[in-house]
Amino acid sequence: MRNLRISVSTLALAVLLTGCATTSGSVNNDAKSIAASSVSNVPTDWAAVGKRVGDVRVGWVKAIDDPALSKLVNEAQANNKNLQAAAANVDRSWALAKQAGAALSPQVGLSAGSGGSGNLDGASGGSFNLGVQASWELDIWGRIKSGQQAAVQSAQSADADYKFSQHSLAAGVARSYFVAIEAQRQEKLANDVVAAIGKITNIVQIQFDNGAATQQDVSLARSDLATAKDSLASAKGGKRDALRALELLLGRYPGADIEVRSELPAVPAAPPAGIPSAILERRPDIIAAERRIAAAINTVNQAHAAKLPSISLSGSFGGASNSLSSLLSPSNIAWKLASSLLVPVIDGGASDAAIEITDADQRAAVAAYADTALKAFGEVETALDQGVVLRERKGNLSEAVSEINTALKIAEVRFNEGESDLLEVLQIQQRKFGAQSNLISLERSELDQFINLNLALGGNWK
Repeated sequence: MRNLRISVSTLALAVLLTGCATTSGSVNNDAKSIAASSVSNVPTDWAAVGKRVGDVRVGWVKAIDDPALSKLVNEAQANNKNLQAAAANVDRSWALAKQAGAALSPQVGLSAGSGGSGNLDGASGGSFNLGVQASWELDIWGRIKSGQQAAVQSAQSADADYKFSQHSLAAGVARSYFVAIEAQRQEKLANDVVAAIGKITNIVQIQFDNGAATQQDVSLARSDLATAKDSLASAKGGKRDALRALELLLGRYPGADIEVRSELPAVPAAPPAGIPSAILERRPDIIAAERRIAAAINTVNQAHAAKLPSISLSGSFGGASNSLSSLLSPSNIAWKLASSLLVPVIDGGASDAAIEITDADQRAAVAAYADTALKAFGEVETALDQGVVLRERKGNLSEAVSEINTALKIAEVRFNEGESDLLEVLQIQQRKFGAQSNLISLERSELDQFINLNLALGGNWK
């Protein structure tokens, strides 16, 4: 009973001393409201479209309608090494949260021992003991709970970061896949250029042999042929580079031996963009940033609570005897209960510094959230605007390819009839293949824009 009275007195003293403790004032614990207030003047519509476009869909990989791409994305999700590292970080974060929560429960341990003693006369004896020890810090002011909540919110942030990594990986695989297809098409185009200029070079050589062309014409044709072969070699190298980049994302050895389709898939219809504020609740990277604010808030609360008195209870129960058989007899069993009070008085300013540190960490988390949100808005606006630009460019480039094909046919007829020189044909030929190359790149850019818009809006890949 005396020990119990001491424990009650300790608790009463702690309550009394709490009246003398001061904190830095009330703390706003609503992470969502703090996060929202950090991003002001969010419009109701996207500037690039000027109106709402419905709700964002999910499953953009399936929308592209390329089974090979879907398989590659799934392979990357299973085997990508960076994603595996991110998954391990999630597991670690939840283990830390579990560890932080363990302090809320009593800690219980079991001890046992035996010993012996004797003298030179041959007398000897033994001793045995068995006991249970327990300790528990009463979390009166919520210091431990705040730490545990901060750890949970950090783990939630890691979860969201992992989800964003999954989205980003799917987008990266799709982009690399399309780059590889484009590189393959550019290689085929470069082959066509070599064949076309080679044909002209042969014609010029025959004309030169018959006295109908000059050495300058032959050298010019051969120069263009060598340049075309150089472009072909570069295109082949670019294709291998693209394939290796894709294989690395898949977690494969980068041997540049993966096969891709010969043509780019059709570009799906643009996803509805919704309203700007919706991405704050949908994009995993923004959700992760908001969870970091929540964790920072609880860390601030923990620092404030650390300035208040702490109370710990401890107890033991066990027995000791010279005989193992009588170890647990009532006369050999004893118990003990104790309490302790720790009141921070002078710590050289360490506790105040801890509060200042956590306050600064919270401000940094809020600023990081605002930066993440603004960048997300910028990514959506850029992707929407890029869609408008690409549609206009495709019309122009398609017309350019059509017109240059007509011009080349006319130039070839005139050259064969001796009405124009070789230089004119070669120049038009180069312009034709340049326009075709630009159109191929633009078609790949259209697919990239579709991916970028879905990723920016927070649309799920599956």
